Amino acid sequence: MSQQQHDYHLVNPSPIPFLTSFALMTLVVGAALSLHEEPAGHYVLGAGFMMVIACCYFWWRDVIKEGLQDKAHTRVVQLGLRLGMALFIISEVMFFFAFFWAFFNSSVYPKLPLEEVWGIGVGVWPPTGITTFDPWDLPFINTLILLLSGTTVTWAHHALLERKNDDVITALWFTVLLGLSFSALQMYEYSHAAFGLTDGVYATTFYLATGFHGLHVMIGTAFLAVNLVRAHRKTLTPEGHLGFEFAAWYWHFVDVVWLFLFVAIYWWGS
Repeated sequence: MSQQQHDYHLVNPSPIPFLTSFALMTLVVGAALSLHEEPAGHYVLGAGFMMVIACCYFWWRDVIKEGLQDKAHTRVVQLGLRLGMALFIISEVMFFFAFFWAFFNSSVYPKLPLEEVWGIGVGVWPPTGITTFDPWDLPFINTLILLLSGTTVTWAHHALLERKNDDVITALWFTVLLGLSFSALQMYEYSHAAFGLTDGVYATTFYLATGFHGLHVMIGTAFLAVNLVRAHRKTLTPEGHLGFEFAAWYWHFVDVVWLFLFVAIYWWGS
C-alpha cells in the first residue's frame, strides 16, 4: 500500500451513515404514528430513538478515533470541518427564519377565516380565546438559564486553552445541568399551557418555533455531555478539541435563537 502524500482525510467505508438514515426514518415514522394515536406508534418511536442514539455513539466514536489515534485531522481537514459546521449553522438559521416569518406574517397582518373571500372584520393578535404565557415568568427564567450556560461554556473553552482540565470539567457540568434545567422547565411550561398545537395559527407557530428550539437544546446538551465525558478521560487538548469547539458554536447559536424567540414570541407576540 502506498504512503498517503496529501493532507486530506479519505474516510474509510462505514455502514453508519446508512444506518443513521434508517434510524431517523424510523424515528419520524414512529413520531407520525404516535401523533395519530396508532397502537404501535410509541414502540416504533422508542425503537427509532434508541437506534439514533446508538448510531450517534458509534459515529462519534469513529470521528474521535480518527482525530486522536489516526491523526487524520490535519490543518486542511480541520478547515474543511469548520467550514462544514459553519454552513450547517447557517442552514439552521434559515430553518428558524421560516418559523419567524410565519409568526410575523400572521401577527402583523392577522386575518379572520374567509377574510380573503369577503370582508368579515379585522383579525386580532393573539387570536381570541388564546391565553398567552407571561413572558416574565418561566420564559424569563429560561432566558437567564441559557445566558448563564453561554458563560459557563465559554469558561470551559478558556480553561481548555489554558490546560486547566479540572475547570473544564466543572464548567461543562454546569453547562449540561443548565441545559437539562431549561428542558425540564420548558416541559413544565408546555404541560400547563392553555392551548394546544391545533388551536389555531398562534398555537401552531408557537409550538413549532419553541418546540424545535427545545429539541436543539436537547441535542446541544447531548453534544456537550459527550465532551464532558472526553474531559473526564483527558482526551480534550488545546491542540485537538474540534468536537468541543463545534459544541460551543452550536450552544451559542441556540442561545441567540432563544433571545429572538423570547423577544418576538413571548414578549412582543403576546
